[in-house]
Amino acid sequence: MSFLDKFTSMHLDVLKEVGNIGAGNAVTALSKLLNKKVDMKVPNVRVVSFDEMMEMAGGAENIVASVFLRIEGDAPGSMFFVLPLQQATTFIQQMIGDTSFNFENPPYNELAISALQELGNILSGSYLASLSDLTKLSLYPSVPALSIDMVGAIISFGLIELSQVSDYAIVIDTALNEDNEGISESVKGHFFLLPDPDSFDIIFKSLGVAQNE
Repeated sequence: MSFLDKFTSMHLDVLKEVGNIGAGNAVTALSKLLNKKVDMKVPNVRVVSFDEMMEMAGGAENIVASVFLRIEGDAPGSMFFVLPLQQATTFIQQMIGDTSFNFENPPYNELAISALQELGNILSGSYLASLSDLTKLSLYPSVPALSIDMVGAIISFGLIELSQVSDYAIVIDTALNEDNEGISESVKGHFFLLPDPDSFDIIFKSLGVAQNE
């Protein structure tokens, strides 16, 4: 039986619950930050291979905005929040109130970079807090690293230490909607959770779902 075959609908339901609670936490923080109502949904949760993960982010050569951090504690791993460049531009324009800003022309506005990092901090922190609360595991993030680069370069850099031992990622789709005078702007990104190999078992055991059922 392959690794992916071990994942039942129950495992994915549990992971979706983690995503939905994390999204709820993130909405509260983002609404305060933007001073306007923000809606956030988790339409899908999947477990995929690294190659599939890169394809989902537009292919290895696609340029994206990404926030990467390491998870330390009882179930170590890595986290990426990846936004297509146009989506990142749209959201940062809303956050800093400057519709002329875009990510096509470096060097970038320091305020915009800070805003993108804060968005990544809020989303990553919210998902990690959700996972920690549900599992009762001690999990805490490293300082996030912001990158605007090709998907392949970002993921390879983040996983250089894991490439020999870990092949799979949990993907939590993220759809952010901001209600602005009746016009709904949708920002869609991917949140990739890559537990270190032993951490899959630790996470599911703590949730009362055996990996080898």
